Amino acid sequence: MRVPAALRPGLAGRRVLGLLLGAVLVAAVAVTVSWATHARSAPAAQSAVPASWQRPGGSAADLEKRSGVRLVRVAVSGGGGLLDVRFQVLDPDKAAALHQERTPPAVVDERTGLVLHDLLMNHVHNGAMKAAVTYYLVFENPGGWVQRGSVVTVLLGDAQVDHVVVA
Repeated sequence: MRVPAALRPGLAGRRVLGLLLGAVLVAAVAVTVSWATHARSAPAAQSAVPASWQRPGGSAADLEKRSGVRLVRVAVSGGGGLLDVRFQVLDPDKAAALHQERTPPAVVDERTGLVLHDLLMNHVHNGAMKAAVTYYLVFENPGGWVQRGSVVTVLLGDAQVDHVVVA
């Protein structure tokens, strides 16, 4: 079926239509990039940790004093499906409380408030912890929600460390 010549846009009409579509596409990309950059760099709320999960402290020094451990590293692993938390024991007596039912270990994404608390294969350290030894916890990270560069709060024992950048 042929379109009558009177209804077909001329060369000038096609150029104008192409320019308009191109301008709309460029504007849409600019708005999307601007929004994504703003959302990523927006400051976190006062506390991203849900009230039922909050613990005292907030700094690395608080964690060392209250839980007897030093946070070494938080990193994405397992193709993005796992979150590896490494900590070094400074005081084995205080560190023994890391796996108590009332204060389970967890990681909270500060941007969304998502709480990662399921340990891979329900791993729990057995036996006495030793000073100067680095231990690990591997959390399930379903959907790869927490990514490299994410800012998280780490909950260990009776303390938390805010604003930890994930490696």
